[in-house]
Amino acid sequence: MPNKKIIVSVSNDLSNDQRVHRVCSSLTEFGHDVVLCGRKLRNSPAINRQYKTKRFRLLFNKGMMFYACLNARLLCYYIFNKVDLILANDLDTLASAGIASKLKRCKIIYDSHELFTEVPELENKPRKKKIWLKIEKRFIKRASASYTVCQPIADYYNSLYDINMQVIRNLPKLRTFSDDYETRPKLLIYQGALNKERGIEIMIQAMQYIPDYQLIISGKGDLEKELKQLVNELNLNEKVQFTGNLDFEALYNLTKTARLGFSLEQGKSLNYKYSLPNKIFDYIQAGVPVICSDLPEMSKIVKKHGCGTIAKTSDQKELAEFLKSLLADNIQLNKFHQNCKIAAKELNWENEEKILKEIFTPLL
Repeated sequence: MPNKKIIVSVSNDLSNDQRVHRVCSSLTEFGHDVVLCGRKLRNSPAINRQYKTKRFRLLFNKGMMFYACLNARLLCYYIFNKVDLILANDLDTLASAGIASKLKRCKIIYDSHELFTEVPELENKPRKKKIWLKIEKRFIKRASASYTVCQPIADYYNSLYDINMQVIRNLPKLRTFSDDYETRPKLLIYQGALNKERGIEIMIQAMQYIPDYQLIISGKGDLEKELKQLVNELNLNEKVQFTGNLDFEALYNLTKTARLGFSLEQGKSLNYKYSLPNKIFDYIQAGVPVICSDLPEMSKIVKKHGCGTIAKTSDQKELAEFLKSLLADNIQLNKFHQNCKIAAKELNWENEEKILKEIFTPLL
């Protein structure tokens, strides 16, 4: 396969998107010239990758004007640079890729990280949702290939648009971890975005009733200020710590010290109902038993591999009692930990990137 120029577009600042980093690294290892394009914020950390990166300073940092500015900058970049293929990540970068595909006569691949038009942030915003649906309908079929993170989301798009969206799960690279589980500190962890319907509030509230343990919340998002205020109101500053966004290695090194990892999405929106969060697989690769919601895709993984358990409650006291009982059961916790080690050998990027190569190879 000859070396080809691939421009990859995202709407974030590149620093914490592990899925996109893995894809770009694999495409580079396949022998292609990869440029990852995104936004530059005031506090964006410096990054050093094996592929090229390009960040744009934008006049707006949120709302529809942000997305309009981002796509305008991306379109200009496509037009004035050589490109054989554009990989558009999520709906918020698809419009510029779709227009460029006609102007530059290049191909598009579309990676949908979630069911974008069904996120809770759009639930009570019918006008904005309608705009995104129009963009999706207009441009999704211009992609020569597309893929997403789990089968239910692929099925949704395939049925709605009569396309052949495939699945590449959001799996981390294979790690090795030592059998130090019993000596780990009394830490519980949540990693990921601090957004609506992720169950972060109930995790914080439950910590009132769990002695000796700390909860580490690693990530940033729209609810950060509200969550920190909740911690203050409940006098939990000693028990709940916020780390903000961490780089990939720092996040892994923190995660592998935890005794339990949370993924308590509430499932009210269709996007969360179908979700298969990457943090579940990150916990598994760190030997951390998973506590997840009783939602179809995530519970399927946890049950199949025996690497954690399902929390069938949205009540803070019930969750606390559930967790206290589990944390007292060292035999069960160690069994979950050992099952993580077995599952990690299957649920890793080294296996998943084979699908990536099968999708890209015919188009380059």
